[in-house]
Amino acid sequence: MIDKQMLPNATTVLVLGICSIVFACFFIGLILGIIGLVIASKPRKMYRESPDLYEGYSSLNAGYIMSIIGAALGGLSIIYWIIWVVILGSATMWGFHHSY
Repeated sequence: MIDKQMLPNATTVLVLGICSIVFACFFIGLILGIIGLVIASKPRKMYRESPDLYEGYSSLNAGYIMSIIGAALGGLSIIYWIIWVVILGSATMWGFHHSY
């Protein structure tokens, strides 16, 4: 019987995935999601090469999925704020031109 090792950074990816969703409405959610995706790439490759040697793939996979969701929500949040600033800026400029 082979003693299985815990996948490296599985807990880190899980925490980053959770934090990326929690902070998705702020700009940091996108950053945390991308960091989680980058960190998860090597352990996912290690597990695919020899799944019998490692455990903790469920934590790694859950963190990977949450990092994708958090990065997507963070990106949507940034797009929302860009649109909001453009609308507010154009409304302000329209008000300045028509106030005279």
